[in-house]
Amino acid sequence: MVEEEQVEREDSTKEMSDSELEKLKAERKNRRKKRLMKEAAKADKRGVCYLSRVPPRMDPLKLRQLLSQYGDIERIWLTPEDPAAHVHRKKAGGFRGQGFTEGWVEFTNKNVAKRVASMLNGEQIGGKKKSSFYYDLWNIKYLSKFKWDHLTEEIAYKNATREQKLALELSAAKKERDFYLAKVDQSRALSSIDERLKKKRKIQQANGTSEVQGDHQQAAKVIRQFPQTKPVRDGGEKQKPGLSKDLLAGGRASAQNNFVLV
Repeated sequence: MVEEEQVEREDSTKEMSDSELEKLKAERKNRRKKRLMKEAAKADKRGVCYLSRVPPRMDPLKLRQLLSQYGDIERIWLTPEDPAAHVHRKKAGGFRGQGFTEGWVEFTNKNVAKRVASMLNGEQIGGKKKSSFYYDLWNIKYLSKFKWDHLTEEIAYKNATREQKLALELSAAKKERDFYLAKVDQSRALSSIDERLKKKRKIQQANGTSEVQGDHQQAAKVIRQFPQTKPVRDGGEKQKPGLSKDLLAGGRASAQNNFVLV
């Protein structure tokens, strides 16, 4: 009896532990949901501004320093310039650092983003006079109903298309290389055959055999002739279609025969 009671108590404790685990899992799920809801609400309140031009020598840190005085900034993304343009500028003796073509700035409040875009667009950047972009102008615009997720999706799509193009170019280059190597092997095989035939002819000429003519006939190249249509003379299209002379001649002969019979 005592043993049965102990087993029942152990089963009850196990059941309690399983129920507690389920409760903990449910609480964790609820917490995650609440966090996601809060983040989604915060994301709805955020606003994104677009920079159509980034001044030279400006990087994300300097851009954050300049715009953070107008409002809280979450994230910044600047598109790097083309590597070929970077190399060309280096060779020309220009700025050797990384340059950027366009950018996006995410503010915590969309109202602040609207105000910053309307206030700074077309205005001088200013700041310290020693800075290289002191006299540059802001080219900034607020993007309504645009979220940061749209930007990440666009970047991912561009990367995927770039990878696909690169794969296609590599496959085309591989096909061209294989075709070239096949032709090289074919030419080597033909040249080796020609060398063997030449050696055989030399041996036969030295021995004075009569098989040289047969070899010459085998080595001779086959020239194929294809029938071609005769070219139409100039002004042939302008000529009016008429009855052929053969047809007229046939008609005259039949008429004469009929006349004789009558």
